[in-house]
Amino acid sequence: MTVPFGVPAHFPDDTGADTFVAQLPTAVAPADRAYLSTKPPLFLLRVPGHGEEYDRRVRRVVEALRQPLDDMGKLVPHAVLEAGAAGSGPLAAVAGERLGYGIPRHLTPDRFPQFSLLRDVIADVMEHGAGAGAAAGAKALRDRAYEQRVRRGGLPAVLWKLGGGEHPPAASFYGWLLGVLWLPLTQTFPRWWWALRKTRELVRPMRLSPFRRTRWLGAELHAERGKENLFRVLDDMAQRQVLRLALDEAHPQREESLQRLEDLLVRALLEDLRVPQPGRLLPRRRRRTARPVLLVEVPPEGTAGAEQAERFLRAFHRARAAAQPPGPLVIAVGRPSDALLAELGGPAESNLTQAGLQLTQKDGHPVLVTFRDEPLTRHGLPIPQVNPKTFNTSWQTTTSLVTAGAVVSAAVLGVWVFGVVQGPPAHPCVGGDDSVAASAQAEPVGVRPKEWYDAATGAIRKENKRAEALAAAGSTVRTVVAFESNRPTTEINTRFDGSIPELRGIALWQRRLNDEAIADDTRVPLRVEVRSAGAEFRDAEQEARKLVAEQNDGSRRKPYEQVIGVLGYSQSRDETRAALKVLSAAGIPTVGTTATADEMLDGDNQSYWPFAPANSTESRIGADFAGKSDIVERRNGEGGCAPAEQAVIVQSPADLYSRSLTGKFSHDFPGSSQVINFAQDGDFRRAPAGTPRVSSAHDLAETVCRALKTQPNSVVVWSARARDFIAFINALNAQGTCIEDDITVLGGNELTMVAQTGSFSDKRWLRLYYSSHRMPVTDKRASEKTREFVEVYDRFVRDTTDGADPWREDGHAAVAYDAFHVLSRAADVTYRDKHADRRSMLTALTSGMSFDGATGYVSYLAGANAAPVDKTLVLLRQGAKGAVSVVACGAYRQGLTTQEQPPPCAAEAKH
Repeated sequence: MTVPFGVPAHFPDDTGADTFVAQLPTAVAPADRAYLSTKPPLFLLRVPGHGEEYDRRVRRVVEALRQPLDDMGKLVPHAVLEAGAAGSGPLAAVAGERLGYGIPRHLTPDRFPQFSLLRDVIADVMEHGAGAGAAAGAKALRDRAYEQRVRRGGLPAVLWKLGGGEHPPAASFYGWLLGVLWLPLTQTFPRWWWALRKTRELVRPMRLSPFRRTRWLGAELHAERGKENLFRVLDDMAQRQVLRLALDEAHPQREESLQRLEDLLVRALLEDLRVPQPGRLLPRRRRRTARPVLLVEVPPEGTAGAEQAERFLRAFHRARAAAQPPGPLVIAVGRPSDALLAELGGPAESNLTQAGLQLTQKDGHPVLVTFRDEPLTRHGLPIPQVNPKTFNTSWQTTTSLVTAGAVVSAAVLGVWVFGVVQGPPAHPCVGGDDSVAASAQAEPVGVRPKEWYDAATGAIRKENKRAEALAAAGSTVRTVVAFESNRPTTEINTRFDGSIPELRGIALWQRRLNDEAIADDTRVPLRVEVRSAGAEFRDAEQEARKLVAEQNDGSRRKPYEQVIGVLGYSQSRDETRAALKVLSAAGIPTVGTTATADEMLDGDNQSYWPFAPANSTESRIGADFAGKSDIVERRNGEGGCAPAEQAVIVQSPADLYSRSLTGKFSHDFPGSSQVINFAQDGDFRRAPAGTPRVSSAHDLAETVCRALKTQPNSVVVWSARARDFIAFINALNAQGTCIEDDITVLGGNELTMVAQTGSFSDKRWLRLYYSSHRMPVTDKRASEKTREFVEVYDRFVRDTTDGADPWREDGHAAVAYDAFHVLSRAADVTYRDKHADRRSMLTALTSGMSFDGATGYVSYLAGANAAPVDKTLVLLRQGAKGAVSVVACGAYRQGLTTQEQPPPCAAEAKH
């Protein structure tokens, strides 16, 4: 969620706002954690306005409340619940998932067992209701719920995996006995015990327990004595609710059913959030140093998402009265309906002073505050950042240490003594000794090609309409064309295609430009036409000619439709180089994104400005790094790593990018090199004479293995595309003949699109280094502009898409953002003269420019259409800490230069 640039920001400075602003951080993270043992009232902040103005005001207030809770990651557990965030389901499901995501390190509450169980059951009920089918019965409900529990990991997952899916073969008495005992031990009994334990927690205690009070779920669902099995109780509830959910959306019984499910899920969430109680002795209680916060957007009555938000607030009000403290802080921002206010007990109007004092109260009725119009038209008061006490170890670790006592101490002492005797490796591996399998991304991230692509292009279309509205109001508006490869349609080609993150970067700069143009007359808003150049840019030249023809025939009548430049291309291919020649001949300025081959900038392409460092720069740095840094595992038992003595380079000979990088790396590498040509399509027309040619991943794996066995101290240099790399790694793993020792791979920025997605989570033999065009935000050296971009990018992704983002640390979005910034700056300079034309853009670009961008400091020299001077280039190592920068070159912060940096950044003088 982002407040547009130029819009009044911070918390509205209404009457008493200073008190509220001062009290909020104390209520969330008090110095005395005893204050956490309370249930704060529900806060309702009513916002005036209509339409887009109302939406902006709500976003502003919510963002002002969220900012002190977040600093490049959550400081306390919190969640923002936007209108319609849960589709047609319970909003509480989204609340629990977002509270559980990104929990601040080592803080509690950090477990949501009751919520997770009820969420899975309710999702099952909703699914059957949507299909107008009957619930499947208590046993099926239990089995599906346990299946979800297994997927969340832990001991149940380990036991289930040990059990496998089938009985062992019964060829002998031993096999028969194993088959009879094994599955019951690993699957049937653990599932039965889990169901029994959940029944005791949620419905009834043990038969002989002295405390026979019915648990909260048993009381909520009126469980009969003697039939108090959890899943029978839940199945009875499901049978009733499934029939109601199948009714028309406007039917009152359907709404009653939705409210009932929301009530149960909110109550389960509150029960989880009250554990553990704050304390000072037990490790888990000591780590409860902050209060969870939920920020809820409430649309006006009758608009999309209003019923869902009010259903959640109604459920929270009811559950809060029954649940024990401590409880979360819930602040609703928007315009609650009169009906909701009546159900909340008709709270009287308060001002922010009274609301601020209520923040730290132990209990109370809902608090209603209505903002006046005037404070919402100007900048408000920033809320101080919360500062909860943090811990260096988790409560599980501390508990284990205390419980294990002497055993753990002895083990630690033994490891220490062994470490003293052995000593550390004389030559530690650069970036760590772990493999890519240790990466924080444990399994492949699922991608949603159509949904994510449509979300990015939809954001661009929205900004185009804003630009056209500015044109109607008298602003100078023009158009740029963004050439991308074909729209990704499958999960596979989405992983290998950078178009989605590029389009996100374009949309973000376009939105910022439109926001700034509202108040700044010197800014030129730009429309963006996203055009396909075919799969792997095969139609790039044809599409470029089509664009030139459109410009020459004068078919664009409206001034804002005039194309003044092109963004592209993300890949260096013969087709894209030919397209650049067409555009240059027509005098159409083009700013590149991640195309890096030096050959793209030949003598005919005078209107092309590349953005990323050229292959000649990347190969020089990469070759020096591989040949002089300890990156290849030592085979003599000493431990640690050594520099590579040989480079085994895999190239696609028909690919301009791959040929270019291979040739330059072979020249720059200080040791020997061997080139292997790999083309799954069999195109070897440009393969160097006398070099191996393979067209299958299996054959490539065998060829590389032979090279590694001949010279173990080798690095595999990957200059081909990411899709081929996946095939190669899978073939190596399946073949298994040379993975007994770790294999070191050095690749280009093509691999960022797959390295950080969990695609190699089971490849414990793979040590992976690759280049990137942006410093990771986790690196302390990352600039403020880089951090600012990642924060805005994260919110854009969170606001427009569902699911984990596989490209958060990938550089494509930041490169596209900055490349569009370059075209935008040139347009601002050019159209100070209202009668300027497209060719004047070339003059503006040739004059040079500098700015601090998302990828680092960007500086184009005047008089040359070369890549920016000292452009950021980072070599990353994928390991247990994610993507870690092992080499950082160029101006990733303003004031840095490559020649002042140590090798491999600065070129060593040759004698």
